[in-house]
Parts: sequence; structure tokens; C-alpha cells
Amino acid sequence: MAAVNTVPIYSKVADIQWTSTDSDSPTFTAGPLKTAVTGKDGTAAGALVLFTADATNGGRVDRISARAVGTNTASVLRVFINNGSTAGTIANNTLITEVTLPATALSEVAALADVTISGTPFPLVLPPGYRLLVTIGTTVAAGIRVTAYGGRY
Repeated sequence: MAAVNTVPIYSKVADIQWTSTDSDSPTFTAGPLKTAVTGKDGTAAGALVLFTADATNGGRVDRISARAVGTNTASVLRVFINNGSTAGTIANNTLITEVTLPATALSEVAALADVTISGTPFPLVLPPGYRLLVTIGTTVAAGIRVTAYGGRY
């Protein structure tokens, strides 16, 4: 029987990534989530890449933070794992968690709420090339900035 790894593995370098504008693009450009995606399979064009694991050794995501960038209606944030292949194919994605996003009102004297996803299923270890995709359930006016905090192996 093959030996099992009994030694903890730590990431080599911290890795902070945020939503890009193209679900199949490995480049990360500024762009908050604004458009509703009602599908629960991660295949819609509105699903944005949040995190891409290192192509050689994989990656780890410890937590996800969602922050409104202005006045928005309430919504839900959905997080999907994609196996690194085309996000438009249902078999390549799975919904792993979702969290309610509260309605927000822009203010210059009070902080907007930050919603953090941690605990089950995080920390999440992703194989090489796997990605996290995110969507929101209702269209919002200002947008939601989503950030993943983790590391590369």
C-alpha cells in the first residue's frame, strides 16, 4: 500500500484574487458583480472568475469577502468550483456554497457591510488549474466586489 502524506503542506506564497470580467479568462480585471444569474450551474455568461489555482501545484482559498461598492438591493452570492475547463459546460462546475448579501445604502459616514465566507467548505484546496466562479441572484445598481484570500503551492 502506498504511503499517505502525514506532513502538513503550506502554501509557498500568498495569493489574493478578485472577480474578473470573463468567466473563461485567467486575467483579472477590475469589475464588480452587477448582473443577476438565476441558474444554479455556473454556466451563464454572468459567472465571473474569482480565483484560479496555480497551473502546476494548485492553490488554497481560506476565505471569500464580498463588499458592496454602493447602494444595492439584497441578493445572494453563489460560489462554484470549475475544473479548469469551459465554464459553459454544466459537468465542469459545481455549486459549493452561497450566502445572503444584505441591501446597502451608500453613506459617507457609515461603513458598508462586509460579508465573509469562511468555515465549511473553507479552507478549500484546489487542484492545478481549477477555478472558483461567482454569481449573484439579483441585479444590483452599484455592484459587489468579491475577493478571495489564499495561497499558491
